[in-house]
Amino acid sequence: MTAQNSPAAYGSVAKTFHWLTALLILTAIPLGVVANQLPYDTGDALARKAWLFSLHKTAGIAAFLVALLRIAWAAVQPKPAPLHPDRRAETLLADIVHWMLYVSLVLVPLSGWIHHAATEGFAPILWPLGQSLPLVPKSEPVAALFGSIHWVFTKVLAAAILLHIAGALKHALIDRDGTLARMLPGRTEPPPASAIDTDHRPAILSAAAIYAAGFGLAFVLAAGTDHSANQPGDRAADQLAAMTETPEPPAPEASQGNWTVTEGTLGITVQQLGSAVAGSFADWSADIAFDETAANGRHGTVDVQIAIASLALGSVTSQALGPDFFAADAHPDAGFTADILAAETGYLADGSLTLRGTKVPVSLPFTLDIDGSTARMTGTTTLDRRDFGIGESYPDESSVGFSVAVEITLAATRAE
Repeated sequence: MTAQNSPAAYGSVAKTFHWLTALLILTAIPLGVVANQLPYDTGDALARKAWLFSLHKTAGIAAFLVALLRIAWAAVQPKPAPLHPDRRAETLLADIVHWMLYVSLVLVPLSGWIHHAATEGFAPILWPLGQSLPLVPKSEPVAALFGSIHWVFTKVLAAAILLHIAGALKHALIDRDGTLARMLPGRTEPPPASAIDTDHRPAILSAAAIYAAGFGLAFVLAAGTDHSANQPGDRAADQLAAMTETPEPPAPEASQGNWTVTEGTLGITVQQLGSAVAGSFADWSADIAFDETAANGRHGTVDVQIAIASLALGSVTSQALGPDFFAADAHPDAGFTADILAAETGYLADGSLTLRGTKVPVSLPFTLDIDGSTARMTGTTTLDRRDFGIGESYPDESSVGFSVAVEITLAATRAE
């Protein structure tokens, strides 16, 4: 058996690529199906679910890379002619299925990889390639779009695989010809096929129509996706725009103190399965009363109100808002009230945070840069989720870390 293809059979390189691709795809698909159906109500269950998803993603990327090599090899090799070119309908269907397979083997893992790169958290890829991709922003609309593409075309890939297997079994069990023997290892070449040329254009156009319909369905699904717990899904045009534009952070509501917040972010970072997952609250307000000159040891007060349901935490948003964690339905609001004190470097907001119905003392050191009537503030602190009864069914840090990093940045103007 030679490395290159012949008019009658595939060579050893093509066969290796074929069976290696089949092994990876038929490993990745069951892993994804099983992982998707597993619960994650305990730490052990979450770890098991995430581990299977990590294996699924890793096998998918391996299949993507092998598929690229396989397609590159096929582009420079002759394709053995069909043994029964006179069976035009059967030959056309086989050609359509092959085009569906080639495109799906690239599109399905690639869309899954982009979806992974566009979102935060859960089930890292077990590769040294990193968890991000160039030109792919962390964006819920982008993740929704490519998640929908991945979902639609996994169905196309599954259909193509089933048709491909059915065709191979028909040739082996009913026709009893040498079609399947062309791809089996260690077999002698079957008799040469007829020299009748095959026109591939109808198959290419038919496969293109299937993919056009698939992309249309994916756009419709993505357009109706709810990107966060409290925001309706964007339209497809907005999702495409989000792929090239980084949206400005939402501005909190106006302050009622002597400073008015004009823009800012309230972000958190948690550790899940040893990986950092960053997110932020879109709906919050800060009532700030501050003066550079202290009175009775205080520079002022701050009152921050947070809408818990506005949290976006990548692919684990729904889980984070659920009853095991923030319990957004039962406790829709959180509040931080503090005195503003002088510190060795900058200032300190010393007060209490009420979250999930529990009030806990919290100190937030921050720096302040005042230029006339404009101020910029940056502060960070670390909370322990156990203090608020969050994630009690995850009693250790193997699945979800105890520490939660909080970072707030804002710009404000002094009231006239």
